[in-house]
Amino acid sequence: MPFVSRCCRGHKNAPSTEQQELFTQKLQQCCMLFDFLDSVMDLKSKEIKRATLNELVDYVSTNRGVLVESTYPEITNMICTNIFRTLPPSDNPDFDPEEDEPTLEASWPHVQLVYEFLLRFLENPDFQPSIAKRHIDQKFVLQLLELFDSEDPRERDFLKTILHRIYGKFLGLPGGTIINGFALPLKAEHKQFLMKVLIPLHTAKGLALFHAQLAYCVVQFLEKDPTLTEPVIRGLLKFWPRTCSQKEVMFLGEIEEILDVIEPTQFKKIQEPLFKQISKCVANPHFQVAERALYFWNNEYILSLIEENIDKVLPIMFGSLYRISKEHWNPTIVALVYNVLKTLMEMNCTLFDELTSSYKAERQR
Repeated sequence: MPFVSRCCRGHKNAPSTEQQELFTQKLQQCCMLFDFLDSVMDLKSKEIKRATLNELVDYVSTNRGVLVESTYPEITNMICTNIFRTLPPSDNPDFDPEEDEPTLEASWPHVQLVYEFLLRFLENPDFQPSIAKRHIDQKFVLQLLELFDSEDPRERDFLKTILHRIYGKFLGLPGGTIINGFALPLKAEHKQFLMKVLIPLHTAKGLALFHAQLAYCVVQFLEKDPTLTEPVIRGLLKFWPRTCSQKEVMFLGEIEEILDVIEPTQFKKIQEPLFKQISKCVANPHFQVAERALYFWNNEYILSLIEENIDKVLPIMFGSLYRISKEHWNPTIVALVYNVLKTLMEMNCTLFDELTSSYKAERQR
């Protein structure tokens, strides 16, 4: 079915009584999708849609009074139809947006204009959040966040800008400040946002682009409600990166930020699974991962938590640390490990000697 060319008729040339109806018609027409993987199919219709999208961008950018209540569902439907899509599987499962050559979005000639239209819609002086929130809801934002998996850097740039606009329009405050302003006890939907949105967001391919802000938001939640610490840390352990050392270093940094504010009672709940992971990181052959994990022992508060629970932590850490002190290829790591072993020995010399004897006996079998 060809794209209807009459919808390309400009708004400016239409009588004012027809402009709103024409606007709606164009929004509906732009819900028609085309296959951009076939470069010769529907060329005329693709060009007509591109021109129509340009008209829509221009119309919401330069006119007042166009955002009446009845247009909001039409607008959001057109946006959702065009941008929310299944992204193609990556040729490189370990794609790093800062190092690897991206796969560009084939339908960008249309998708770009839809993003541009969404921005102009959000920035229009007549935009009413009270009406828009029925359509730009949690599901909408979740779907936007999922699009950060796009390899196309142009798309990720638009997404960052759009999410900033949405935060500004609906909340008027930066994310961390918003969380800090939540009333206690936290509402169920706020906890759900933490566990269903913020924690899974750690798996995004472009994590390096926004990890500092994400970690800040997570810590803000835990300062508001310390009982969330255990599920958050278990969530991070569930999504722990397996092949990307850069991400592992980021995760370790975030764990240290969490441990900086953790309550001793919460630490007891997560110490065993957490230090099993830290033990693996210390033994990681990648120098930066091992180094970042060992730096935990430079943190006075973390040291106090470890000392208070040395009977649990030391047996978990001992095997990795002792083996690395004898076998690791990097002399800097070996030196750091010796310092950590010395610190742990001073915390409980008897337990340390018992573990040393057990380890040596096990090795001799």
